[in-house]
Amino acid sequence: MSAASPRNPVYIRRLRQHRIGIIMSVLAMSVGLAFLAWILSTLLVKGFGGLSLMMFTSDTPAPGSDGGGLRNAIVGSLMMVGLSTAVSTPIGILAGVYLAEYGEQNKFAQVTRFVTDIMLSAPSIVIGLFVYALYVANVKHFSGYAGSIALALIAIPVVVRTTDNMLRLVPNSLLEAAFALGAPRWKVATMVRLRAVKAGVVTGVLLALARIAGETAPLLFTALNNQFFSADMNAPLANLPVVIYQFAMSPYDNWRDLAWGGALLVTFSVLLLNILSRTVFSQKTPN
Repeated sequence: MSAASPRNPVYIRRLRQHRIGIIMSVLAMSVGLAFLAWILSTLLVKGFGGLSLMMFTSDTPAPGSDGGGLRNAIVGSLMMVGLSTAVSTPIGILAGVYLAEYGEQNKFAQVTRFVTDIMLSAPSIVIGLFVYALYVANVKHFSGYAGSIALALIAIPVVVRTTDNMLRLVPNSLLEAAFALGAPRWKVATMVRLRAVKAGVVTGVLLALARIAGETAPLLFTALNNQFFSADMNAPLANLPVVIYQFAMSPYDNWRDLAWGGALLVTFSVLLLNILSRTVFSQKTPN
């Protein structure tokens, strides 16, 4: 009797186990998608109810007052995320290039890669406490700079790891051809290797940006919040994640509506960044 025969008891048992596994996998996926759809539908219904022109033109309201918006929080988030991106992008790309070029037998590069992996899995609240102890506690006040430092520390490992992995996809034949033409190693790394995977590196930067756009825990210990409009990065700065966190727990209906509107705005921003990273800047493995 053949091993694949329908009458073979071993084949029947394995086929039954295979079907049970497929059914359990589909059920688990369905449960996860059902909860995701529930969360998104609730966010869309209540989030669109909180959207209005005033949300983008007015600052956060005082307790018990009507109206109000999230202008100061939106501007504060853009400032901190923009500064952290400007800091983390060059550091992350240069560190990724170093790891790809010298990370095979260099002890310092191996330690750097190990620390990067630890930072990737570190809870964001730990990074916030670290910045609080290192910076906020010494300057004696919260600030947008402290929030940007915390967000940059979260974004740098993402950029480093993505850049390192993308550079390793470049075929050796391309590098050998550049070396054969007499190009120095620094020029091969920047003008040949990095240029070949620039779309993948940009994707890593966008993923890091999406990662830090909705972080709340580190900002509670660094930037905190500001009820009024302010562009001073050396003072407490309003930001969407903390405002959403505070307004969602408030007893005021207009605050909760603003929290839902802000949550929808952050969700759409992160969704747009993920779509850009996976479509516009997507790149296949180099041949």
